[in-house]
Amino acid sequence: MSVSKVAASDPTLQDVSALDWGLKNAITQLRNLRDASLAARQRLGSPVTLPSRKVLASIIDRVRTALFPNRLGNRKMRPENIDNFVGNILDAACRDLYEQALLELEFNEFDAGTFEHQRSSWAEEIVRGFVSRLPRIRELLETDLRAVFEGDPAATSIDEVLVCYPGIAALIHYRLAHELHAFGLPLAARIISEIAHGLTGIEIHPAARIAESCFIDHGNGIAIGETAVIGKRVQLHRGVTLTAPRATSSVKSASDRTVRRHPLIEDDVVIYAGASLLGPITIGHDSVIGSNVWVGQNIPPNSVISQATFVHDIFHEGAGI
Repeated sequence: MSVSKVAASDPTLQDVSALDWGLKNAITQLRNLRDASLAARQRLGSPVTLPSRKVLASIIDRVRTALFPNRLGNRKMRPENIDNFVGNILDAACRDLYEQALLELEFNEFDAGTFEHQRSSWAEEIVRGFVSRLPRIRELLETDLRAVFEGDPAATSIDEVLVCYPGIAALIHYRLAHELHAFGLPLAARIISEIAHGLTGIEIHPAARIAESCFIDHGNGIAIGETAVIGKRVQLHRGVTLTAPRATSSVKSASDRTVRRHPLIEDDVVIYAGASLLGPITIGHDSVIGSNVWVGQNIPPNSVISQATFVHDIFHEGAGI
């Protein structure tokens, strides 16, 4: 039913077609701003569609189900049917991922004149490479699950860790996004990492490198930067940030984005809640970083870093000043 007919049938509704919202002027100004923005980015011409956050979220959900079909599948299956289930769900995810890869490649090659058949071949290779890494991702996630179960007395089972712990959800997204980033889909990978950020409060750049047996406890507020490197059996608690100094124009425009700007955390380090580690420093193995400390220099192995001791003295009539 049209707006006019609705208004006619209900006298309490006003016919909006008769109103002047000033839309013509707003539409013109929005077009001018849009064109100016596209021109500044040298993207005037045919519009380019970006990868879809909604579709990528669906892909990750299906892939994580394929990685853990017995625990994350939506129904109980007979053992002989699991491989078929995994195959079907991965095939659907790969088809969608192929389309998202095409979108990102078209976006990246907007002015490079790459032919459609070249993009198609490239997208297919990316998806094949991603699939080839799924067994390794599953192995790494098993070590993460075990690290949480063994490190948290409150965890009653690995199944509970998988379905309940936000740190594991963030690591699943990260480990999948990390491979897509490595295979040439940095935008799709970043979207996936931000999906996890929204779900868990944990922000992990997909280019960061995280070794096996990572234990993210509670997790909300954790931020791990692009060039951060985290060794084996590292524990990160709520609010830990592995950050970099403020970017300068020279850093922002540098073609080599692989220069390390974030901390390197060696094996078997524990970093407690609220600690901030700044810059390309190294935290030596088997160290403990206490809560709410600011660390901006290298820490040798087997160190314990904590806040300065607070001393409370009462002085009478100026004594001790």
